[in-house]
Amino acid sequence: MSRISKNVILVVLTLTSSAFLLFQLYYYKHYLSAKNGSGLSKSKGSRIGFDGMQWRAVKKFIMLTSSQNVPVFLIDPLILELINKNFEQVKNTSHASSTSECKVFCVPRDFTTFALQYQLWKNEEGWFWIAENMGFQCLKIESKDPRLDWIDSLSGTEIPLHYICKLASHAIHLVVFHERSGNYLWHGHLRLKGHVDRKFVPFRKLQFGRYPGAFDRPELQQITVDGLDVLIPKDPMHFLEEIPHSRFIECRYKEARAFFQQYLDDNTVEAMTFQKRAKELLQLAAKTLKKLGVRFWLSSGTCLGWFRQCSIIPYSKDVDLGIFIQDYKSDIISAFQDAGLPLKHKFGKVEDSLELSFQGKDDVKLDIFFFYEETDHMWNGGTQAKTGKKFKYLFPKFTLCWTEFVDTKFRVPCETVEYIEANYGRSTTPGNEAAHPLRSGWRR
Repeated sequence: MSRISKNVILVVLTLTSSAFLLFQLYYYKHYLSAKNGSGLSKSKGSRIGFDGMQWRAVKKFIMLTSSQNVPVFLIDPLILELINKNFEQVKNTSHASSTSECKVFCVPRDFTTFALQYQLWKNEEGWFWIAENMGFQCLKIESKDPRLDWIDSLSGTEIPLHYICKLASHAIHLVVFHERSGNYLWHGHLRLKGHVDRKFVPFRKLQFGRYPGAFDRPELQQITVDGLDVLIPKDPMHFLEEIPHSRFIECRYKEARAFFQQYLDDNTVEAMTFQKRAKELLQLAAKTLKKLGVRFWLSSGTCLGWFRQCSIIPYSKDVDLGIFIQDYKSDIISAFQDAGLPLKHKFGKVEDSLELSFQGKDDVKLDIFFFYEETDHMWNGGTQAKTGKKFKYLFPKFTLCWTEFVDTKFRVPCETVEYIEANYGRSTTPGNEAAHPLRSGWRR
């Protein structure tokens, strides 16, 4: 009896173990595998992350802009960085019909940033109305067009600068780029007016609009990311490198107009001929240095003319540029000579007080000053041609911003007042404008 009982118990245990094993196999096949994604191709809606608010907001925004032919392109730094890290893989899978996982547009964030070239937008008001009917809450940021400050009848004319459209908890920031002379794109400062609800979105987290910005006009390409077709800069790395150095300073048009009311503009044939030649020389120098990849900025009298009167000083007789010595390249001289500008003078050495001077047309000269950085200041050297005496001109440390001058995008010191006062003294800054400033310096 005991032997029978043991056999029965053994059979029962065997059957129970087999049943439990079969159950584990069934559970793994039908539940765990589905949870880990093996069944994603059967149901598009079950793909990981594709039901998130961020992805849905971006998808709806792209549907809206596509249906209205609004030419937007992606400029979100976080998204572009993710795309750039896997650029070849993204391009190779751009035409795939589906993707198994949301890897880019589902990354947690408050905003997704797009840009729009305003001159290509045909139906602004209609788009705005449709956006709100699709569930977006939209805020339009406008401000005066700074280029019209010259013209009394147009001064104060407002242009759109930014749109912020919120869908539930996620917002789309649409930066409005305006085409400027010199074939570059400009966006304005995002300033909130008094009636705007500061809690509408976390404005402080916006990555565009803290200051006006200038960018090279990007060539665009279409790719598919997380199942969505988007336009991005063809060279995303170049665009990303531009962002931290994009700050733009507008020419002081009102102050320039006041300057010419006090000091009559020189409209003689000689003055106008010089300004024309100087403009051509500046644009040729910019083209040459851009090819070399060398940063430069408007310096000395050329910078003063931009800051004080938004034009070339007619009596200066030369064009002045600055270059950091660490950006010096050995082929600068040959590049300018190939551009038709022979070397006139070379003072100093690369390691100390280098200065180059090139001859342009009609005795218009291009002077390039190289700047050296010390612990608490910067300096550039000067050499008196007749005597050989050396001078050292000291400047407080400065950074570089973009501006527009003679229909071209140039860099200027962001700390412009301090830079000009170090070069010419306080008599050249607002309130004490001097018609013919003299440069001061410290002899070594």
